[in-house]
Amino acid sequence: SSDLPVQDVADSCRTGSATNVIFGLALGYKSCIIPTIAIGCAIYTGNSLAGMYGIATAALGMLGTLATGLAIDAYGPISDNAGGIAEMAGMGEDIRERTDALDAAGNTTAAIGKGFAIGSAALVSLALFGAYITRVKIDLQQTSILDPKVFAGLLVGAMLPYWFSAMTMKSVGKAALAMVEEVRRQFNTISGLMEGTARPDYKACVAISTNASLSEMIPPGALVMLTPVIVGTLFGVQALAGVLAGALVSGVQLAVSMSNTGGAWDNAKKYIEAGNTEHARDLGGKGSDAHKAAVTGDTVGDPLKDTSGPSLNILIKLMAVESLVFAPFFTNCAGGQGLFFHFFGL
Repeated sequence: SSDLPVQDVADSCRTGSATNVIFGLALGYKSCIIPTIAIGCAIYTGNSLAGMYGIATAALGMLGTLATGLAIDAYGPISDNAGGIAEMAGMGEDIRERTDALDAAGNTTAAIGKGFAIGSAALVSLALFGAYITRVKIDLQQTSILDPKVFAGLLVGAMLPYWFSAMTMKSVGKAALAMVEEVRRQFNTISGLMEGTARPDYKACVAISTNASLSEMIPPGALVMLTPVIVGTLFGVQALAGVLAGALVSGVQLAVSMSNTGGAWDNAKKYIEAGNTEHARDLGGKGSDAHKAAVTGDTVGDPLKDTSGPSLNILIKLMAVESLVFAPFFTNCAGGQGLFFHFFGL
């Protein structure tokens, strides 16, 4: 967390939350450059050597690091939970400092793991896209972006990751609001809670999180599951090809930027709190205005790096898998032209 990008984000907290958010977003957008170029090179090399089979093999190679990816992904939450347990158990500040350092490293390893997941999702989805094109019997000319159906689908597909992310982020916000209201209710109704002599109602807070995690995911899940069926049935296989391509290209960029932005904000907050360098101590430490701005950034970044960013992998892959499974059905709907265009004779 003492790397230069995190220091830049932490330094931006001097002038408040707004500049912290601006620097964090800029860092996330910039972090897309190298991964995107690497994925593009892998796709070009794999296709040059063995066509779509080469791309599928490249995806399999990235998925071969699954054990390592799971390990480094699990490292962060374990360290974070250890810090929470240490704080709840009333352990010393030295213990909390160590768990914070481990958690900061966990944010970095989690970002690496998410990057591998996003890269493999992109390669797998492209291989599935090739299989879909073969299954519905359309050639490269029919999937050209100069075709109006394909281009319209491309725009809609590029919009879907943003729609999906908006739904998941709003769900997190609603659950957080309900949690804050419950905590306030307990402080107002349970006597002795502020003094530490009474025990809070943990079950109510856990119930809010659990219920929200189940009920709030229904609309985003429906969006992912229904979009290929609706587009393929009503607008045909060419429009669906554009939707899949647009969601793939847009989703990869958005997932990378979200994951890295959220991790940078979290590490910037920990960097200020730790005060291990002269620069960090100059920012004022815990409780300072810079720290308050960093906390705001961390709060904004949590749904980005823990909810919306990672879940975009599911959107990209699941839409491709579902389209491939339903490809024969779409082909039989008005000869693959879609019921809408067939009905209006377009």
